Amino acid sequence: MMKKFKYWMVVPTALVVLLSSAGMARSQTIQITPNFQNDPLVVKGTSAGSQANKGCGLVGAAPNHVVTLNDNFSYLRFSVQSDGQPTLLIEGPNGSSCVQADSFSGGTVQAPGFWEKGSYSLYIGDRTGGQHSYNLSITKTR
Repeated sequence: MMKKFKYWMVVPTALVVLLSSAGMARSQTIQITPNFQNDPLVVKGTSAGSQANKGCGLVGAAPNHVVTLNDNFSYLRFSVQSDGQPTLLIEGPNGSSCVQADSFSGGTVQAPGFWEKGSYSLYIGDRTGGQHSYNLSITKTR
């Protein structure tokens, strides 16, 4: 009888572990070199707009994407197009920056400029906490 009881306890515990790890957010990692060919590089996702407020609307607790730049870029532009009021928080080696949609942006936010070599965590959220599909575009074209 005791043996059956032990196995009965293992199954629910294993299910809890599996279900909790399945619900964890995973960041998509993107490596970019100066001569990347697919310009613009476009990835799709869903904004995580209700978990944490990092001063940039409501974003997820974990980044949606981690972009690693293998060299300095004299020009690179990150653009997010989404329904709702998208926000883009970028945390990098030299701090963070936030871009939020306004009534004139048409659901698009952009962060252009010079980008130093390093890893950048991109949090894509929404000003009102909504979750929306988005397209993240990364281009070296002005």
